[in-house]
Amino acid sequence: MSTPATAPITTPASIPEVSHHDADLNGTKIHYVQAGTTGSAVLLVHGFPETWWAFHRLIPLLAEHHRVIAVDLRGFGDSGNGPGDYDSATSAQDLHALVDHLGLGAVHVVGQDISGAAVFRFASSHPADVLSFTAIEMGLAGFGLEGLADVTHGGSWHIGVLAAPGIPEMLLAGREREFLGNFAFPAMMAVPGSVTDADVSEFARTYSRPAGFRGASGLYRSMLSEGADITALAAAHPLAVPVLAVGAGGGAFTEATLSAAVGSSVRSVQLQGVGHYAALEAPEKVAAALLPFFHDADAPVAGVVSEH
Repeated sequence: MSTPATAPITTPASIPEVSHHDADLNGTKIHYVQAGTTGSAVLLVHGFPETWWAFHRLIPLLAEHHRVIAVDLRGFGDSGNGPGDYDSATSAQDLHALVDHLGLGAVHVVGQDISGAAVFRFASSHPADVLSFTAIEMGLAGFGLEGLADVTHGGSWHIGVLAAPGIPEMLLAGREREFLGNFAFPAMMAVPGSVTDADVSEFARTYSRPAGFRGASGLYRSMLSEGADITALAAAHPLAVPVLAVGAGGGAFTEATLSAAVGSSVRSVQLQGVGHYAALEAPEKVAAALLPFFHDADAPVAGVVSEH
């Protein structure tokens, strides 16, 4: 996908099924969208280089059966990105505050990519908030994720760039669209045309704002330093809810991570022919994995089935 430079887009993208909302929570503005009015609640949490828009094709499929909330993490999308803390622990508290603010009760939390530590901390620290836990193309520090930053063994250079204070602004400011459209998405996408120029424009819109990489930088810095914290949290507060690992371009990495971290049975689904950006590339396949899992978690049955 070749993505030439274009004039900045300032109007947020949307879909008819969602309504947009802002809430002042935990010292910042959190932007989120909602869809659906019935069924148990689903909280969708994006990774990098994404925002809530990563789920815009998936949301209508889930909203037929569930109340769906997709959030922009602090520092991402249209959420606040002023000076402050952008580590995974702070983002986890934001998620708890959002669930409490909306009066959702327990939710099916779905996180992907670099949001892993934030959603894992949220689920482990606030078990009353969580009906089930789904990881899509996700790793965790302390369970091997740090290796993706080791360029000497096949890791990616962009992790170090994003984690280094001031470097994203120095190297990527004014080049956000090229970085996203010519590197970040094509490098890990398997379904041609699934991430469109319009998608890239929407993601670039928010990463192009001043300090637009602040949220991503905070989570990647956390990743490189929080391994001991995450392993200790996993040992002290193991997840007691149903857990689903959805793998795609990363192969069995997500399943292996969750199996090591959770300490209980993990349901696993592998999406064939799909790259890292599963919700954009194959929303129907993702929905087909999520909906029966949510159904089982809403009405528990004996045992946990493993699907391969």
